[in-house]
Amino acid sequence: MPSSSSVTVTSKCTVYPNQKSTIKSLKLSVSDLPMLSCHYIQKGVLFNSPPYSTNDLVNSLKQSLSVALTHFPALAGRFETDSDGYVHIVCNDAGVYFIQAKAKHLTVNGVLPLNCDVPHCFKEFFTFDQTISYSGHDKPLAAVQVTELADGVFIGCSVNHSVTDGTSFWHFFNTLAEINKGAMKITKSPDFSRDTIFNSSAVLRVPVGGPTVTFSGNEPLREKIFHFTRESILKLKSRANNGFSQSAGLYGKSLNDNWNFAAKTRTEISSFQSLSAQLWRSVTRVRNLELSKPTTFRMAVNCRHRLEPKMDSHYFGNAIQSIPTIATAGDLLSHDLRWGANLLHKNVVAHDSDTVRRGVEDWESAPRLFPLGNFDGASMTMGSSPRFPMYNNDFGWGLPQAVRSGRANKFDGKISAFPGREGNGSVDLEVVLAPETMAGLELDEEFMQYVTTV
Repeated sequence: MPSSSSVTVTSKCTVYPNQKSTIKSLKLSVSDLPMLSCHYIQKGVLFNSPPYSTNDLVNSLKQSLSVALTHFPALAGRFETDSDGYVHIVCNDAGVYFIQAKAKHLTVNGVLPLNCDVPHCFKEFFTFDQTISYSGHDKPLAAVQVTELADGVFIGCSVNHSVTDGTSFWHFFNTLAEINKGAMKITKSPDFSRDTIFNSSAVLRVPVGGPTVTFSGNEPLREKIFHFTRESILKLKSRANNGFSQSAGLYGKSLNDNWNFAAKTRTEISSFQSLSAQLWRSVTRVRNLELSKPTTFRMAVNCRHRLEPKMDSHYFGNAIQSIPTIATAGDLLSHDLRWGANLLHKNVVAHDSDTVRRGVEDWESAPRLFPLGNFDGASMTMGSSPRFPMYNNDFGWGLPQAVRSGRANKFDGKISAFPGREGNGSVDLEVVLAPETMAGLELDEEFMQYVTTV
């Protein structure tokens, strides 16, 4: 497996917006501030080589990034904490980093081994490794790294987590690809309004010297991508709903639904809830916990469409909340899949506009950083979403071969959900576990029967 020295940085510069920002300052919200102790988001896409030189690609990407930053001026700014303790994004056009790197001894197929752990080299395809978001006071809020392989290229993007959630991250990334492909006008403009329920007068008191990440980051971990076809997830969903299965067409619609459609089917356990419940069961089983031990499955939810009135779907910033579902190991394992899936389902459905507002009020009563990690050895945290348009990134020569992430925010029990490359409702789960737990999961027949291994 490639070592950490397998990537060589060949150039680094700062890219600035091609027009000055008309936005002066954006105050961090109740949903942004807790992320100050989280790492920068690191996600990227792997392509086959473009039909032109690397220098042409790099020059094109720099120009496209400059244009994209004009539409997303927040990313070219810096943080500033005012005298009252409020943190703002000052949209001062200070720019973002652009890094060019080489790893010509690596191939596309070589970094996508079948049925193996994710190679370490992907951690080197990103800038701002293990940088916490509070660092945005003196570091750029985003960076793009282009790494040239023997027969491909990886475009990795690191963005401050107090500036974006997953929805906003992929909006920016999709726009960068769209511009690079030659679009004269972008499809979706970001909404930078700050007149939402998340805008608050509450002040987060940060420790002297700034916050630190809330998990060690030093424990041994394994990371693996498990692929689930549409057919496998249909079987899981049918099992979770005690044999009831939707038609294939309705299934595809439900996976990519909006909240209105979901409201009509709120009595039915969804495909993603079914998959999450199976993972929760299997990981809990192989961890060999005491039966009385409480286990927690935490899911991040997008609140844009849950609020009444709804927020703009292209609101740029964090608009997420975390839903914890708790059950003892004994209860989770002694019941069938439907029992755990129904717990997740009920919590997600119940997270309506009133619940979002109560969450805001709860944070305002005791402002705090988000405690990311697995503190009791019995927790799991699901991030990202199979609904994010990760493969809708054509920079001009075709769609990605794979989506991968960096080292950011990873600990025992951290799961990220990606759409499968073939689309059509398939899902990839990026699973990070302690080595002995991963070894047990690979032998868990209840889980592995749904995984595509070739």
